Amino acid sequence: MPEYEFVDVYVPRGVSRKETTRLLTDHAEYGHWELDRLRLHPDGSRRVRLRRRIIRQVRATW
Repeated sequence: MPEYEFVDVYVPRGVSRKETTRLLTDHAEYGHWELDRLRLHPDGSRRVRLRRRIIRQVRATW
Protein backbone atom coordinates (compact mmCIF):
# COMPACT_ATOMS: atom_id res chain seq x y z
CA MET A 1 0.00 0.00 0.00
CA PRO A 2 1.45 3.40 -0.94
CA GLU A 3 2.37 5.94 1.71
CA TYR A 4 1.36 9.58 1.40
CA GLU A 5 2.33 12.83 3.02
CA PHE A 6 -0.33 15.48 3.55
CA VAL A 7 -0.46 19.24 3.75
CA ASP A 8 -3.44 21.34 4.83
CA VAL A 9 -4.09 24.63 3.06
CA TYR A 10 -6.52 27.18 4.45
CA VAL A 11 -8.11 29.56 1.93
CA PRO A 12 -9.95 32.49 3.56
CA ARG A 13 -13.39 33.54 2.41
CA GLY A 14 -12.24 36.63 0.52
CA VAL A 15 -10.23 34.63 -2.01
CA SER A 16 -12.04 34.07 -5.29
CA ARG A 17 -12.62 30.70 -6.86
CA LYS A 18 -10.28 31.59 -9.74
CA GLU A 19 -7.43 32.50 -7.37
CA THR A 20 -8.00 29.32 -5.38
CA THR A 21 -7.86 27.26 -8.56
CA ARG A 22 -4.58 28.93 -9.54
CA LEU A 23 -3.11 28.31 -6.07
CA LEU A 24 -4.02 24.61 -6.11
CA THR A 25 -2.82 24.24 -9.71
CA ASP A 26 0.58 25.65 -8.74
CA HIS A 27 0.82 23.18 -5.86
CA ALA A 28 -0.07 20.33 -8.22
CA GLU A 29 2.33 21.30 -11.01
CA TYR A 30 5.39 22.30 -9.03
CA GLY A 31 5.03 20.30 -5.83
CA HIS A 32 3.45 17.15 -7.31
CA TRP A 33 0.50 17.42 -4.91
CA GLU A 34 -2.96 16.07 -5.66
CA LEU A 35 -6.30 16.95 -4.11
CA ASP A 36 -7.32 14.63 -1.29
CA ARG A 37 -10.19 16.54 0.32
CA LEU A 38 -11.81 19.95 0.03
CA ARG A 39 -14.18 21.28 2.64
CA LEU A 40 -16.23 24.41 2.03
CA HIS A 41 -17.29 26.04 5.29
CA PRO A 42 -20.58 27.98 5.72
CA ASP A 43 -18.69 31.28 6.01
CA GLY A 44 -17.16 30.76 2.54
CA SER A 45 -13.67 29.72 3.61
CA ARG A 46 -12.12 26.54 2.32
CA ARG A 47 -9.93 23.93 3.97
CA VAL A 48 -8.03 21.88 1.42
CA ARG A 49 -6.00 18.75 2.10
CA LEU A 50 -3.40 17.86 -0.50
CA ARG A 51 -1.41 14.65 -0.68
CA ARG A 52 1.59 13.28 -2.52
CA ARG A 53 3.09 9.86 -2.61
CA ILE A 54 6.23 9.16 -0.61
CA ILE A 55 8.74 7.37 -2.78
CA ARG A 56 11.11 5.24 -0.77
CA GLN A 57 14.37 4.34 -2.41
CA VAL A 58 15.39 0.72 -1.97
CA ARG A 59 19.00 0.20 -0.95
CA ALA A 60 21.16 -1.68 -3.36
CA THR A 61 22.92 -4.54 -1.62
CA TRP A 62 26.25 -5.76 -2.89
